[in-house]
Amino acid sequence: MGSDVPFDRWMQQRLAQVEEALGQWVAVSHTNASSHAAPAELVRAMRYAVLDGGKRLRPLLVLAAYEAAASALPVDTAVEGQMAALRAACAVELIHAYSLVHDDMPCMDNDVLRRGKPTVHVQFGEAAALLAGDALQALAFELLTPQDGSVAPATQARLCALLARAAGSAGMAGGQAIDLASVGQPLDELALRQMHQQKTGALLLASVVMGAQCGGANAQALDALQTYGNALGLAFQVVDDILDVTADSATLGKTAGKDAQSNKPTYVALMGLERCKSLAQTLLEESLQALNRSGLPQTLALRQLADMVVCRTR
Repeated sequence: MGSDVPFDRWMQQRLAQVEEALGQWVAVSHTNASSHAAPAELVRAMRYAVLDGGKRLRPLLVLAAYEAAASALPVDTAVEGQMAALRAACAVELIHAYSLVHDDMPCMDNDVLRRGKPTVHVQFGEAAALLAGDALQALAFELLTPQDGSVAPATQARLCALLARAAGSAGMAGGQAIDLASVGQPLDELALRQMHQQKTGALLLASVVMGAQCGGANAQALDALQTYGNALGLAFQVVDDILDVTADSATLGKTAGKDAQSNKPTYVALMGLERCKSLAQTLLEESLQALNRSGLPQTLALRQLADMVVCRTR
C-alpha cells in the first residue's frame, strides 16, 4: 500500500477484489478441469455461507502482508505473487466460512444467526450445511493449486501446507475441540491462550504468513510478521470476548451473550472487562512493535488492520 493511498480506499479496493473473486470461484462450475457441474442447491448453500457478509479480515491480512513483503522487492518480481496472494486470500476466507457453517450447527454451538442472517443449517437444513462446509474446505485447496501455471508449484505446496496446519487438529479444529470440551470447566490464562491460539489465532496467523510468502518475505520480515500475526490473533479473540458481553446481536450480526449462556471459558470471565481491554491494547502495541522490526518499507495497511481489530465494535 503506497503512502499516498488512504487506508479506507485501499480497503474498499481490496474488498471489492476479493468479493469479485469469491463470486467467480464459488460457482456451479469453477475449474477448467471440471467435466461436470456441482449440484446447484449445494452451490447455493456455499454461496450463502460465503458471499454478502463478513469483515473479510483474513483476506485483507493476506493481501496487506503480501504488499508489505513485496514492497521490499523489485516491481517485476513482486507482480509474480499477486495472483497467488489473491487465491490465498480467498482460500483462507473459504476455510473461515466453512468453520462458521459447522460451528453454528446444533451438534456444535447451535446458533441461528450469523452475519445478520439465519445460519446455513437454518436456511438449508443440517445435511446441506454439513456438505456445504465440506465443499468449501475442499475448494480452498483447489484455489491454491491452479493448473494454469499462474502459481508456481513450490508456492502452491507452501501455501497448502500453511493452510492445512492452521485449519487442522493442531490449529482451528483442535482449538474448537478444546473449546467444546471446556464448557463449564475453569481454564487458567495459559490454557485459555493456548485454546484461542489454535481456534482463532492459527488462521489469522496463517493469513499473514501466507501473504508474506507470496510476497517473498526474507527471514527478518517473516519472523516479525509471525510475531505480528500471533499478537493480532490473540487480540482478536480478546476483543471478541469483550464484544460478546458489551454489544447487542443486531450490532454483532450473531447472537450476543452466547458464550456466557453456554458457560464457555472466556477472557472476560477469567480477567474481567477492564483487564481485557488493557490486554487488547498491550497486544496491539506488540503487533505494531513487530512491524517496526520487520525492515519492510510499507506496513501501513497491516498497522491499520491491527488498529481496526482492537477498536472494532462488531
